[in-house]
Amino acid sequence: MTTQSLPARTGRAVRTSRKPAGRGGRLLRQRAGRQHHAGPLAYVLLGVMALLSIFPLYWTMVAASTDNTRVSQTPPPFLPGPNLFGNLARAWDEAAMGKAMVNSLIVAGVIALSTVMFATLAGFAFAKLRFKGRNALLMLVIGTMLVPPQLGVVPLFMMMAELGWSQQLPAVIFPTLVSAVGVFFMRQYLSEALPDELVEAGRVDGAHSLRIFWSIVLPVARPAMAVLFMITFVHAWNDFFWPFVVLDMTNPTVPVALTQLSAGYVRDQSLIMAGALLGTLPLLAMFIVFGRQIVSGIMAGAVKG
Repeated sequence: MTTQSLPARTGRAVRTSRKPAGRGGRLLRQRAGRQHHAGPLAYVLLGVMALLSIFPLYWTMVAASTDNTRVSQTPPPFLPGPNLFGNLARAWDEAAMGKAMVNSLIVAGVIALSTVMFATLAGFAFAKLRFKGRNALLMLVIGTMLVPPQLGVVPLFMMMAELGWSQQLPAVIFPTLVSAVGVFFMRQYLSEALPDELVEAGRVDGAHSLRIFWSIVLPVARPAMAVLFMITFVHAWNDFFWPFVVLDMTNPTVPVALTQLSAGYVRDQSLIMAGALLGTLPLLAMFIVFGRQIVSGIMAGAVKG
């Protein structure tokens, strides 16, 4: 009797000890399955922020669709006018926007691709490789962010003239093939997102550093690379100061070409806004096409475990 009651008591004890765990597991699963819904105030705030973000683009379209006299009125118009396509055609012809957009596409695309590749390589080296002077070299790279770019305009222009690149696109591309901000951004991302165990496993399997970079680092760094590409492309597309110094109106980028619309004694604000709208449309199109992939890549990189 004693030997038969022990398993029964043990079984009852085991069953009673499992019930709280089962209830807790069900509660956790129920809480994990719940969807958090935003309140009305959150939707109101999001709507206000969306309107404030869209309003500059809407005002650009309104100003580009009217004439200069109506734009200068007080109060200004808030509804689109009938001259949008006419002003766009004038801006396209007077500023040579076709060639300017091709030049900007080449410059921004090459700079964004090279920045992403070089910054990812350097970020991987600073984050996961051990070599002498790593910290000092990283501090030197970060220190270059404190130097105003205007201080290097004169020697950089002299260098481009010596190379025979003055008034040519390589003079805009080569000085900005990589940025310290991109290196620091990728270093910080890979330090958190790339486990040391993956790198060590690649070493154990006999892979060299470039093989590890190609097979392990690039898939992990893809979300950050997409974000860095987008930011760098937009910055290079909108860059005005250095292209204005080293290029002329015969071979301009979009920001340089827009200065031609503001020349003269009386500025045609509607024409300038039409040119600005033309220069903005490629960026909007790129974000519409690739925005979902970039956001999904960011969310995929944010989920761990």
